[in-house]
Amino acid sequence: MTKVNDLSRSLVSFEQNSSVTVVVEMSASSWLVAGQVPRLDRQPLKKLEPDPAALLRLVERWRDEAVKAGRTIKRVALAFGAGRDGFWLARWLRARDIEVHVIHSTSVAVSREHRRAKTDRLETAMLTRVFLGWLRGERGHCGMVVIPTLEEEDARRPSRERESLVVERTRIINRIKAILAWLGIRGFNPKLRKAVERLTRCGHRTVYRCHRTRLTNCGAIWLDSP
Repeated sequence: MTKVNDLSRSLVSFEQNSSVTVVVEMSASSWLVAGQVPRLDRQPLKKLEPDPAALLRLVERWRDEAVKAGRTIKRVALAFGAGRDGFWLARWLRARDIEVHVIHSTSVAVSREHRRAKTDRLETAMLTRVFLGWLRGERGHCGMVVIPTLEEEDARRPSRERESLVVERTRIINRIKAILAWLGIRGFNPKLRKAVERLTRCGHRTVYRCHRTRLTNCGAIWLDSP
């Protein structure tokens, strides 16, 4: 599991008049990119295909616009929320001299009083607010996730895969137990090596034969036993 960095705020001084800040709200089909660009009256917002090269071109274009408007840009900082896309984009942008931060999604404070609307635009605006607060060194806005190297991620993969397999096994066992309980069979352990023989010995051969397909569909691999 990813861990929130101990630094809950930036320790680097933030000069907003000489910095371009960018946040990206990522989804499977598109990226919504919002920027804070010095000397621009508008706050640019652009929807892109999930393409890192297009994102880099957009960030460079906004930086060039600020320079043309008479600002000296000393810093470009970009952030996006941790999610299923992982850290490949952060590593890709860092390799191209872009300062990247990954926001831990559970560290962002949201209102729990009622159901809140969730759209890409609202999420992008919220990420912009918390990212600017973090850059200013203020606590309580959000926490950043440590961006691992590819080697570090590979080293964690076996334990993560094992965790996934354990969760999947537990889900399947619970489904089997639920089906057996529905058939009036309680206290049976589906993890036993000779589960079918034990069902038969307990007098449930007919029940087992009638519901073999149902049990197979939920993953009872021992049903292949003779």
